[in-house]
Amino acid sequence: MRNGTPSRLLTGLMMACATAVLAGCASSIDSTAAINSDPPDKMYGQADAMMSAGKFEAAAAKFEELDRSHPYSPEARRAMVLAAYAYYKAGKFPEAIASAERYTVMHPGTKDAPFAHHIIGSAYFDDMKGANRDQGATRKALDQFKIIKTRYPDSTYAEQADNRIRICEDTLAAQEMEVGRYYLKRKNYVGAINRFKTVVSDYQTTNHVEEALARLTESYMALGVKEEAQTAAAVLGYNFPQSKWYKDSYALLQSDGLAPREDSGSWISKAWKALPVVGSSG
Repeated sequence: MRNGTPSRLLTGLMMACATAVLAGCASSIDSTAAINSDPPDKMYGQADAMMSAGKFEAAAAKFEELDRSHPYSPEARRAMVLAAYAYYKAGKFPEAIASAERYTVMHPGTKDAPFAHHIIGSAYFDDMKGANRDQGATRKALDQFKIIKTRYPDSTYAEQADNRIRICEDTLAAQEMEVGRYYLKRKNYVGAINRFKTVVSDYQTTNHVEEALARLTESYMALGVKEEAQTAAAVLGYNFPQSKWYKDSYALLQSDGLAPREDSGSWISKAWKALPVVGSSG
């Protein structure tokens, strides 16, 4: 029995060593398998063919494989942004955003940088909710489209960014108006004013600004802050003289023996003059 113990111990040690060696070999094999030996141009062509066939998820995976296998090849940089685009086409928005953001961090200012920002913005844009829902995606989309306009105004994506900026701002203004009307209905005039103020200050190029100025007139009159009510109505009337909202505001002031009159020191006047004037000046 005693003579057999060292033998069993030696056998156990040998088996343990063999297991470790096999594990090391398996790890090496897995590592090697992760690197595709195909040349980058061949892999790029395969991924491109998958895109053309509408196999977007497979194309994204192949583009990412190219990036991993040949990270320093000319095809790798383009593959990174095309992987993002393929994910976007597949409806995989989180993956598309992550891939495109990686590109913007690693290759800012390059030829495909506006494309990457366009992909991020488009993914958030397609995920936008209605005015009564959370607007996180809308704000993130707006940020990306503004980046395109400011950094890459001559890119092919700049014109579309203009249109989408307007849609995003209109959606954000609509939400502010919805909440503002909610507060106004419940006579929370300060809360309502803060919401309408945001529209006048930040989204005065949207169609919601007429109503926002009228609601400010109504809210300030309810609080007895008549000078601000007169200013809101004056700015509304000067820029939108034919607006039904102006007619309502004018009638409200007149019912208290007042008329529209602008106070140049009012925040309304300052906010309006700080941005391009919208509407006619009849």
